[in-house]
Amino acid sequence: MNIKDEIKSLKEKNNAIILAHYYVPDEVQEIADYVGDSFYLSKVAAGTDADVLVLCGVSFMGESAKILNPEKTVLMPDINADCPMAHMASVKNIEKLRAEYDDTAVVCYINSTAELKSHSDVCVTSANALKIVQSLPNKNILFIPDMNLGRYVASKVPEKNFIFNDGCCPVHAALTAQDIISAKEKHPEALVLIHPECVPEALELADYIGSTSGIIEYASSSPCKEFIICTENGVLWELKNRNPNKSFYMVHDHFRCEDMKLITPEKVLDVLKNKTNQVSVSDELRDSSLKPLHRMLELSK
Repeated sequence: MNIKDEIKSLKEKNNAIILAHYYVPDEVQEIADYVGDSFYLSKVAAGTDADVLVLCGVSFMGESAKILNPEKTVLMPDINADCPMAHMASVKNIEKLRAEYDDTAVVCYINSTAELKSHSDVCVTSANALKIVQSLPNKNILFIPDMNLGRYVASKVPEKNFIFNDGCCPVHAALTAQDIISAKEKHPEALVLIHPECVPEALELADYIGSTSGIIEYASSSPCKEFIICTENGVLWELKNRNPNKSFYMVHDHFRCEDMKLITPEKVLDVLKNKTNQVSVSDELRDSSLKPLHRMLELSK
């Protein structure tokens, strides 16, 4: 029995599903039941009747799945796969700024630890952040932990006052405007599609700014045949599958999240076999972090 058949058999035996983020390796996306961005995976996790969720992504995704499904078993193929940005805010600073600014909503990017979520008013993803912030009644928005996504949303909602946190995705934040200029020189007919976790000067050169799922949808519906992609290279698998007659160029060769690439089919098979790397969240932390996740799901409908 090959590895795909073995995984399929174990899924059926355990009533399990495999959820994979667009940034994990191609061979993992290929064996997944659901592939998507953080928001999509959160919705699937909240609505599935599976008993076991294998979350092919980084630690905050496993935590979110467990918070939304305390009765289910959530397995992480690699327990060391983490997101540096998820830790780039402090509870002490959140509470300090709450005290300094009246009428403040703490808006927490889903790419964050459960502890940070528990001190927030609402979670957002790059796909729904603008819609949710626009719907909030608060004048002041403390956006954590990603300053680049926060600045992008702020540029679209000038009527609100934003307080930014000094955090970022190291992979997206490393992209420079010159990287895009160089890519455009090589592919002058290509449209530039970029993730809002990138720095403002890079966003200014884009033809489209959006979440990973937004980039995929835009490229798939556009009449254009060439695209420069400014997000993690794992997205190419879905882009090419959906659009075999279009050309996609990574803005540079280093757009790679090493943590996402830790996930392999062999590790998926191992956790399905042995029920290892189970995600655990205390009842107290779950109760306090569930509210902003539920609010996100409600406000993004």
